[in-house]
Amino acid sequence: MMNLTLKIWRQKNASDKGQIVDYPISGISPDMSFLEMLDVLNQELIEKGEQPVAFDHDCREGICGTCSLYINGRAHGPQTKITACQLHMRSFKDGDTIYIEPWRAEAFPVVKDLIVDRTSFDRIQQAGGFISVNTSGNTQDANAIPIEKENADKAFDAATCIGCGACVASCKNSSAMLFVSAKVSQFALLPQGQVEATDRVLNMVKQMDEEGFGNCTNTGACEVECPKGISLENIARMNREYLSASLKG
Repeated sequence: MMNLTLKIWRQKNASDKGQIVDYPISGISPDMSFLEMLDVLNQELIEKGEQPVAFDHDCREGICGTCSLYINGRAHGPQTKITACQLHMRSFKDGDTIYIEPWRAEAFPVVKDLIVDRTSFDRIQQAGGFISVNTSGNTQDANAIPIEKENADKAFDAATCIGCGACVASCKNSSAMLFVSAKVSQFALLPQGQVEATDRVLNMVKQMDEEGFGNCTNTGACEVECPKGISLENIARMNREYLSASLKG
């Protein structure tokens, strides 16, 4: 069993200044997930009559992307290609001090403690992340449309983005280019996505800029910290799509 010191960002609301608060915790099993460890801490705080630490979680299977935490200076912690809920306490040692903070980005304002508002991602997707559907009664079965396997695989890889925001958190400019490019690519590579192709990339990039995300730094930190390994190739593809759409406009 492990004894740890947790240094956790506590912030009552969006307007509160916030601060790091120390929490000693003991009896932590190496087989616990990181979120289970936080559950143990919160149970202790509740039993003491104190406010539990607010943090986002849902599926706890690495799919939903809500368990976004900055752990010891890295998005989702010390391991690569996993989310915080997939991180286990065996990644730490007895006696360790662990810093736990929320994402830090202007477009991701802190709501409370470790929870940030990521609805900016939703608005970007709403700006163009859809395809038109022919409902005339003469629709073609999507499975009957021939698609090159390479393109289908790349579209699927882009679609695995869970919108957690690790790319933004790990970028020194808080850029959302990897996220937006993944959402653009999953449609740009498929024939079904060609109907809105021009408007899609223009509208999504415009919304990204309006939300306050920074420019791409070309350092590649986003790909390294992405739990799904979304490739930087998607950013290059989005840039090509954007240039083509701008010339058409």
